Amino acid sequence: MINPKFKILLADDEPDILDFLSYNLIREGYEVFTSLNGLEAIEMAKKHRPHLILMDVMMPVMDGIEACEQIRSIDTLKNSVIAFLTARSEDYSQIAGFKAGADDYIAKPIKLKVLSNRIKALLKRFNESTYEVVNETLDTRLRIGNLEIDREKYIVIKAGSEMVLPKKEFELLVLLSSKPDKVFTRDRIFSQVWGDDVVVGGRTIDVHIRKLRGKIGSSHIVTIKGVGYKFKE
Repeated sequence: MINPKFKILLADDEPDILDFLSYNLIREGYEVFTSLNGLEAIEMAKKHRPHLILMDVMMPVMDGIEACEQIRSIDTLKNSVIAFLTARSEDYSQIAGFKAGADDYIAKPIKLKVLSNRIKALLKRFNESTYEVVNETLDTRLRIGNLEIDREKYIVIKAGSEMVLPKKEFELLVLLSSKPDKVFTRDRIFSQVWGDDVVVGGRTIDVHIRKLRGKIGSSHIVTIKGVGYKFKE
């Protein structure tokens, strides 16, 4: 039986899908909440602080992309994992989802057993995340060049100005800056930031790197063609 303390919020405008997923996830031991649109999902997330949010992209009132962006701006929800569960498989839709701060993108249709395994993989970070091994070796605050990174508050201070990054961007920054000038391979980044069991698109890292460069400066993150990335002070 799954740890019943894990809370999952489902957001989809099709009641039949919500009923089907809720029934099966509750049987597996999860505490499940549902919403029919993005705006309702935000309110439910604020109220219940779920560990995982499974959200459709196309919904009335407010779509999943905008809802994800707003959820990522709420400090109390910074550790919630967000995955889009949608029939839309176009590349631009996936990119938009990751730009909004999503952790994973799951295409419909998907077999229930496969979805269950994906959920377990996404929830791993709450008890045995490989990323925690990296964090244990770091001070609470990292000061590198003109950047100060507070890994407890999830904030970055650049030249005296404070910014809050989406969860994955922040984790990526902490990983790369943990060892300046060390080249991190793409496989290593996937493993440490997203986890080996989470399946994400090949452009996921590139999208996050591009957004990160736009916020902290393009000179800090160097591309090692065909290998990965490194952080430069």
